[in-house]
Amino acid sequence: MHRSAFVIQNTERCFLSADIVAGRGRSERASIQAPIHNQIDPKSRGRQKCPKRPLPPAPSTPIEFHSFASVVGINFGNSYASIAVLAKDGTAECIANEDGERQIASAISFHGEETYIGSSAKAQLVKNSQNTIINFRNLLGLKFSEIPAPTSPLTSAAVIQHPDRPDEPAYKARCPPTSKVGTPAPGTPASEPNTVERILSVSEISSIFLKSLLTSAEDFLGQKVEAAVITIPSWMPQAQRDAVELAAKNAGIPVIQLLEEAGAVASTTTHPTWTPEDEVKADRTQLVVDVGASPTSSRPPPSHGRQRHRRPPDQTLCNRVHQEEQGAVDRRPRSRRLCSRPARRSQTSPRDRAHEAHDLCIPGAATCSVESLKDGFDFTGSINRMRFDMVASPIYTEIANGVVDLLASAGVDAKEVDEIVYVGGTGSLPGLDERVQVSAGFGEDEVVTPFTRGIVQGGGIGDPTTILARGAATQAALIVSLPAKGTTEDKELHDAILGAEAEQVRKVQATTRTLGVLFPISEEAAAENQQWKDLGGVFVPIVQKETALPTRRTIQLTVSLPESGEKRVALEIWEVKEGIRIEKIKSEAPADEDDEDYEEEEEEIKHRVISKEVLLGAVQLLPKVVDGAKTVVRVQVIVGIEGNVDVEVSEVVPEGKEGAVERVHVPGIEA
Repeated sequence: MHRSAFVIQNTERCFLSADIVAGRGRSERASIQAPIHNQIDPKSRGRQKCPKRPLPPAPSTPIEFHSFASVVGINFGNSYASIAVLAKDGTAECIANEDGERQIASAISFHGEETYIGSSAKAQLVKNSQNTIINFRNLLGLKFSEIPAPTSPLTSAAVIQHPDRPDEPAYKARCPPTSKVGTPAPGTPASEPNTVERILSVSEISSIFLKSLLTSAEDFLGQKVEAAVITIPSWMPQAQRDAVELAAKNAGIPVIQLLEEAGAVASTTTHPTWTPEDEVKADRTQLVVDVGASPTSSRPPPSHGRQRHRRPPDQTLCNRVHQEEQGAVDRRPRSRRLCSRPARRSQTSPRDRAHEAHDLCIPGAATCSVESLKDGFDFTGSINRMRFDMVASPIYTEIANGVVDLLASAGVDAKEVDEIVYVGGTGSLPGLDERVQVSAGFGEDEVVTPFTRGIVQGGGIGDPTTILARGAATQAALIVSLPAKGTTEDKELHDAILGAEAEQVRKVQATTRTLGVLFPISEEAAAENQQWKDLGGVFVPIVQKETALPTRRTIQLTVSLPESGEKRVALEIWEVKEGIRIEKIKSEAPADEDDEDYEEEEEEIKHRVISKEVLLGAVQLLPKVVDGAKTVVRVQVIVGIEGNVDVEVSEVVPEGKEGAVERVHVPGIEA
């Protein structure tokens, strides 16, 4: 599959064995029980002399120990975060924290002598907003003068300039006091909590939050984390990336790589557990739609590198539902007031109910409840999927239009997209997938999505809220499994991935056209298919366009041989140009319609077409082992970083026999 982000792929599925029981917060380790000798004093009161136990016989075979590198993948989002570790079978699984949350809100709240992190911290926004800090990830690495002024009333602690550090953003909050060793100071029970006012920088807040994620992972694994990969957005500049890495190291996280979100998606979707070969091709064009609480971004097929940022869909969507809920509350008589709370608790922010947005992806109706929604009224009600999709229809349309504009700017037709992957909490809504497919013109049976495959519900591998964390954990395991820097090649591999020049290495070149082989056929056989007739044979693509260089592709084909004459296999190596041909068909009027009132509508049917561009060479192979009128050939194509092409056509023969081999070298094609 084509990807612009640099992602290590393990084609041999060489994953370290994980001695972790999925769903348990401990690890299973092999242990040897030493022989118990009699060391009990027989004169001790209340004790009896134990007979000596014979030593167990030496084992005939050595005891097998499983080596497992405890790695973790962290999706550090501006609104939510998630953690993933490797299960025993080598697959990445998203785990929950101590509160049972797999989607952990990026929020910290200080209340009295307690420090809340996650959803429990967001609950403090109602009464304790001045000591609750949210949306701090995007501020890492920024100066205070670079942060735009808020355009709406604040619902959390305000960002201030650090009094001792010039032009550095910080927060002011009342926190529990700390001792000299950095642990909570012990104190005697008091009627009033003992707190002090502290100034915390954005880096310090991020380190506190990341430390909690590390603690949750280590509690689950039962051992220290050896390596971690953290996801970052592709738009984040180098200064902010350095700030994220620094905050993670201050939290004690052994960071080995900061992986862009597009790379994390590729790491998950190229893993063998993502999909069987019969459902999705290995080389495919993939559209990634990131719909989270931060601005939406859509990523086209790799190497185009264009993004389209729009308004935060979660905020806009929740605001529309919020307005309907307020209308439902306002229609109630004042005498039916459910509670009498102060006015300062009215109009609870709808963004604090993100867990209910996740419930809406479940079939049937979902319950929505808001405490003190407006004027002291509580709201509790249910909403079914049809009504929710009607309310969210403008948001769906806006996101779908963004996808259409993105494909148009990238020069990619919807017919060329093989798979759609959704990332982010809002991506869990089936109505969004349906609207995107209809608006962008994706064929019903031509594009694959996690919803059509049924891998979203129940925390499946296609769950949009877990894809990034899973990809980061998979990437961490692959990096740890790399060979040590023993040879020159191993050192170059480490430097290319983790060295100072890794960013430049990731900016690879890519092919501009599809490269494949053409098998000439007779005119009679070509008449059966229009494309065969136009090309003069059967074309088999090997290296798709937009494939990062260098690359190697190998295919194996069964080829029919001529019934008479010399038994040979002839093929041509071509660069082709792919396009879309639109065929308009007039629809027939239904039988029950009046001919005068019916207006003929033309239906557009798209067909993928191929045209030959550059002939790179030709090969003629004389097979040595012929099974009837057919033979099996293997075609391997290698495209180097400089654009040179090496093609090897070999005959596949049984072991012990030697088959025919032909090679072609083409220097310097356009890359």
